[in-house]
Amino acid sequence: MSSPDPDRAGFEEFVTARRSALLRTAYLLTGQHADAEDLVQVTLVKAVPRWRRIADDPEPYVRRILVNENVSRWRSRRWREQSAAVLPEQAASGPDLDQREALRAALQQLSPRQRAVVVLRYYDDLTERETAEALGIGIGTVKSHARDALARLRTLVPDVVGLEEAGLATVEP
Repeated sequence: MSSPDPDRAGFEEFVTARRSALLRTAYLLTGQHADAEDLVQVTLVKAVPRWRRIADDPEPYVRRILVNENVSRWRSRRWREQSAAVLPEQAASGPDLDQREALRAALQQLSPRQRAVVVLRYYDDLTERETAEALGIGIGTVKSHARDALARLRTLVPDVVGLEEAGLATVEP
């Protein structure tokens, strides 16, 4: 009988601990539950071969795969798909739900890179440096994408108050 593989155990522990957070981030990036689940699965599959190298601090590497894979998927699909509004079977009500839905819809109108910066900075609460590292871009680029994205969000959803402070933290799948 062989002993359990420590790499496999570490990977499984990471997936168990971080799957929900990865799914939330993926949902905010894709806007669709099924796409978010697929994105997380592809991300984790791509992380497995490198697990031994990243096991000490896998979060930044896995997050970068998640964002890059989302951008690649968006680029390959954008010419084939027309965005169509999918109406829920039952209307949500209340100002908080209305603001969340408006914010979700507005997030989907940002470019994939801007959306990634906004989600990582304001929803996942990463610093500018951590966001830059996760995306493989400069801190100045993170700042400009965040500035431009927030300006666009203010235009798209002017009724949502406090985007910078806490407005994005309330967006849940």
